[in-house]
Amino acid sequence: MNTTEQIMHPEVIGAGTAMTEIFQTLPKISRSTATVLLRGESGTGKELLARAIHQQSPRSGPFVTINCGAIPEGLLESELFGHERGAFTGAIQKRIGRFEQAAGGTIFLDEIGDLPLPMQVKLLRVLQEKTFERVGGNEQIKADVRIVAATHRDLETDVAEGRFREDLYWRLNVVPISLPPLRERKEDLPLLIDYFLSKYNSENQRGVHLSGGLLQLMQRYHWPGNIRELQNCVERIVVLAENDEVGLQEIPTGIKGYFQDIHQVSSSREHASLKENLATLERDRIKAALEKSGWVQARAARLLGITPRQISYKILKYRLQPFVLDTVGEPDVLESGRPIAALNRTM
Repeated sequence: MNTTEQIMHPEVIGAGTAMTEIFQTLPKISRSTATVLLRGESGTGKELLARAIHQQSPRSGPFVTINCGAIPEGLLESELFGHERGAFTGAIQKRIGRFEQAAGGTIFLDEIGDLPLPMQVKLLRVLQEKTFERVGGNEQIKADVRIVAATHRDLETDVAEGRFREDLYWRLNVVPISLPPLRERKEDLPLLIDYFLSKYNSENQRGVHLSGGLLQLMQRYHWPGNIRELQNCVERIVVLAENDEVGLQEIPTGIKGYFQDIHQVSSSREHASLKENLATLERDRIKAALEKSGWVQARAARLLGITPRQISYKILKYRLQPFVLDTVGEPDVLESGRPIAALNRTM
């Protein structure tokens, strides 16, 4: 497929390599019943992609969403599974939960990484047994739903540090999809900008368009808020612009803050987020400890003051592999299929 070809799904837009690869696998994923785990920073379009998966699936039921991090822990079980009348103080009538509402359709569990540990156990049971009970009830209700979960969190680290159950992680991570941040898919920016301009021009009866200079400036910006930030920016341009053509000199005052520091950016490395810098530092320290310990994970873990289980997850997360010397003394990477644990057993 030509990567320059415009590719669209309902409100999911992209033409670059990263999004094209996702779109190419989407029909197979949608037709299946497998649980999907969407990974990506906030604002990368995880819910829109979840809706696209549902809309292309053969399931005719509703698409039901719940943000696992936005509901107090004491109310979360009732929100997910419902409750019977009298189950607790204030339960004056039976309530149907989100899993029951989504019968025959898809339930989207957003921010699954924020799910409290007690609820992780209950969700794991639903995934394993395909049934659940309302709070205060005994009836076994069939969970006839397709589960799509999403998170911006580093679940591998959460598992290693005991904040997320490993068995639930593997149940959710059947079909993982990673949505790239907008700064890594700059080729999609013109397409996205055109889409949002058309959308908000139509909604506000405007005919706003952007100058070439402003488009170049927007392509150089790193968009920490990803597509959500871009959408907000374009809408504000349309609403606040005094003239139909908006150039560098006509940027509305309300959005100048978006770009005021952009000329100070000399490379993508300089505007990497603090999280990315810390991740690079962590990777380098783990690699140095592994090299110092001869790639024996237990020794490296002791050097770092962490558990062997934690370092095992870090090795998988950062795709760290040892180097070996070939017959002429040149370093070659071990074959990716050979597990590091196997190497450790040979030392």
